Amino acid sequence: MAIQSTAGILLQTAYESRYTWDENFPGYAADVQLLQEGEVYSGKIQIDRNLNIEITGVADQQIAAGIDIQLQEIITRCQRGNFQTSFREHEFSLGETAQTDAVTVFVKGENTDSQYQIRNQKIYQEIRVMSRMALEINSGEFLDTDSGYIPSAYDVVFRNSHTGDVNSILKFTDIYQKFGNYYILTKQVVAEYEDGKTATPQSITEFVYSNIQLLE
Repeated sequence: MAIQSTAGILLQTAYESRYTWDENFPGYAADVQLLQEGEVYSGKIQIDRNLNIEITGVADQQIAAGIDIQLQEIITRCQRGNFQTSFREHEFSLGETAQTDAVTVFVKGENTDSQYQIRNQKIYQEIRVMSRMALEINSGEFLDTDSGYIPSAYDVVFRNSHTGDVNSILKFTDIYQKFGNYYILTKQVVAEYEDGKTATPQSITEFVYSNIQLLE
């Protein structure tokens, strides 16, 4: 069933304006370096056309697992999805319009309640409440491509959904470059604030991808 409400159409437009890889995406291979606490870990990665991940040459299994999680997040962001399929069982309602002209859209699902702030056909904030945890994503900067927008600087805030207390904050800075017809992440810096209060991050992790080659 097509989504007819104003709130649903606002979210659908912003959702479908995001940059995603198309059905012809061939996958790619790259060298990877992970920099953390003065240590440098190197290896190779590959994401094939079916979006399967392969990591080789990373001896530390915990580091390899961290790279795998990061690549999964890239795939989740860049994989093309169908809005009607993803949200067909959800209810949409409009909230207030902020002074920034951002419109709030509330989405109610069977297991998760979410809300989005939308401005200029972009999602600036997403809040998902799942039992005792609330996940808040705030995007501050975007890369505008010829095929949609990509968040390039954003914070992820983890809260106790009952008390509102912040458990931790991750601040991301992403750099993309175009290879052939596709934008691919070449660097990501993640600053972690474990208590959500101090101005200085407890840790900084960098993912650097080089020698990027699209697969045949």
